[in-house]
Amino acid sequence: MTVSAIGAVVALGLATTTVVNVVASNAENSKIESYGQRVDVNGSKMNVLVTGSGLKDVVLLPGFGTSSPVLDFAPLVRELAKDHRVIVVEPLGYGLSDGTDRERTTENIVQEVHGALQSLHVNRFILMGHSIAGIYGIDYVKRYPDEVSAFVGIDTSVPGQPGTDTQFPTALMSVAKNLGLLRVVTAIAFADDNNPAYSDYASDQMQMLTNRNSMAPTYLNEMEHIGRNFQRALGTGFPKELPLLLFAVAENKQNPEWLELHRRQAASVTDGTVVPIAGEHYLHHTHAEEIADGVRAWEVGRG
Repeated sequence: MTVSAIGAVVALGLATTTVVNVVASNAENSKIESYGQRVDVNGSKMNVLVTGSGLKDVVLLPGFGTSSPVLDFAPLVRELAKDHRVIVVEPLGYGLSDGTDRERTTENIVQEVHGALQSLHVNRFILMGHSIAGIYGIDYVKRYPDEVSAFVGIDTSVPGQPGTDTQFPTALMSVAKNLGLLRVVTAIAFADDNNPAYSDYASDQMQMLTNRNSMAPTYLNEMEHIGRNFQRALGTGFPKELPLLLFAVAENKQNPEWLELHRRQAASVTDGTVVPIAGEHYLHHTHAEEIADGVRAWEVGRG
């Protein structure tokens, strides 16, 4: 086959995936079902879920790019909501929340989350988050110290961790989305994921929201800010008096110092605990009951 013929085949393939992506995206918009409630934040609508009841509130923040924080956290929410009121926040650009033109700096993201919680009159809570929420959480506590009674991390990011200076080809990623290539990758990823903690319905909804939200302008803007947000976090940490409970992957092959980084973070406060778990980065997908039980046991120890 000649080079020109190969080029023609590739062009035809990309044209096909582009058309399929447009048609499928329009069809999926009517299939995505609402959940939670939407609150006003700086002229945009942010989606949140409030469920459960108890003496303590837990606010959950997602890791970067989570397609639907409410659906993604569902196994953990089910466990925690047995004796806590749980508030899942979907930042702008996530889940059913609006996108935004505001720069995705840590400051803007934290202020928006705070605005959503203020709309709900959530004023004192355990802040619990996954991955990048470890960086946003430090900033949240610094800005609003009277609101957070403790921080619980689920394999959270740590200031100074390696690999945060990566430059992402966001322009190419945007092109890949428009060409429908992201849809192909997403379909393969979800086909390989058979986690029994999620129903077929939930998986289908998360896949459609991934197709909609991933590589969208708000997503890509946050991705572009990741390096700068980590850079600004250097030298920062949680207040010494704030209790920390950090669930962390016991063996991170890409970063052998991962567990030690969390132990150092826990040692920087008066009351810090690290719980190693044998698993992958999304620990709440596979260890939701263990994490919830660990939170309860930790709370009992503090009266």
